Amino acid sequence: MPSLTRADLFSLEHYAEIRASFREEVMAHKAKRRLALGPNAALYFESLLTVKYQVQEMLRIERIFERAAIEEELAVYSPLIPDGQNWKATFMIEFSDPDERRMALTRMVGIEDTVWLGVSGHPPVRSIANEDLPRSTADKTAAVHFLRFEPDRGTRSALFAGAPLLAGIDHPAYPVRISVPEPVRAALLADLTP
Repeated sequence: MPSLTRADLFSLEHYAEIRASFREEVMAHKAKRRLALGPNAALYFESLLTVKYQVQEMLRIERIFERAAIEEELAVYSPLIPDGQNWKATFMIEFSDPDERRMALTRMVGIEDTVWLGVSGHPPVRSIANEDLPRSTADKTAAVHFLRFEPDRGTRSALFAGAPLLAGIDHPAYPVRISVPEPVRAALLADLTP
């Protein structure tokens, strides 16, 4: 299982020196890991590199350099790293207008439980949402959710054999069904072990 340890991180001084080039590398990596689900939602799939970047940025912003505090940051972000048998993603509901977003979030209660990935001929891989803490109430969902997808062996085998990856949302207020673009599919396939 991929993991991130204190030894994998840059010191604050070294990170300051390489931050621009490291950020450029991470942004190129992230571009292949964003999946638009219609005009107002997206999945941002996490990886060891994206989590390392998040941790490095938190350490930089907060000026954290003590061992215990670094370990706390690692404990917060490490659960976002996929383990070779799953995908982990930040699901974002994206409306630029605050009033429109507020109204949409009241219509989309429970949407985080209706996101799926899959291949034809296999049951869809439904999202497991917000394992750390609830992010919705009976009246409103949050704009950000953390999702995990656990494809079974048959789904993984079909993907490794070249099957197209599909994605969607089955919520009545925001139904979506798409074919995952090849660059995103390839990035997600690299996260899995057969």
